[in-house]
Amino acid sequence: MPYASTAKGRATRARIVEGAASVLRERGVALTTLDDIRARTGTSKSQLFHYFPGGKDELLLEVAQFEADRVLADQQPHLGRLDSWESWTRWRDTVVERYEQQGDECPLGSLFMQVGRSRPGARAIVVELMRQWQQDLARGIRALQENGLVSPALEVDRTAAALLAGIQGGVAIMMSTGDSAHLKAALDNGIDYLRSTPAPRV
Repeated sequence: MPYASTAKGRATRARIVEGAASVLRERGVALTTLDDIRARTGTSKSQLFHYFPGGKDELLLEVAQFEADRVLADQQPHLGRLDSWESWTRWRDTVVERYEQQGDECPLGSLFMQVGRSRPGARAIVVELMRQWQQDLARGIRALQENGLVSPALEVDRTAAALLAGIQGGVAIMMSTGDSAHLKAALDNGIDYLRSTPAPRV
């Protein structure tokens, strides 16, 4: 993108996105204006449109990508080290803590409601987030297999997909009720299922 082709330009663009994300988390998408974002990030109207010529929708889409990246970043380093039962427990606790702190407002969901979940750009963000998340879970399950903790016959990708679906369902219920019990149950049952698969005998 020519308007952010230099290191300084990319840094400025990233600063605007991060600042916008902060404002949106505090005020909500519906109540946030470009003036609010300009005030938080210290940018002029011309500068804002220089980096985001598509206006608010383009900026919101970039913030949605930022928030999607945070979903996985907030689970690190545990999500990248799922090679023991202890690491799975630490990851489980991190996921629960993240969503309990988030409360009943989902920044990513709110952004998609604003820009339109069916838009190609928005859909691509969701698809990539879920792909990466499932891939990381599958990598962790394979690490358990390599360490002789679960059966080598376990269908890794299918199991990872089921675990991710359970998490998303638990999060959705939590968004509606404010209660994390279903999210905890989905995580605990998923990990218990892994533990119950017969490990190879040495």
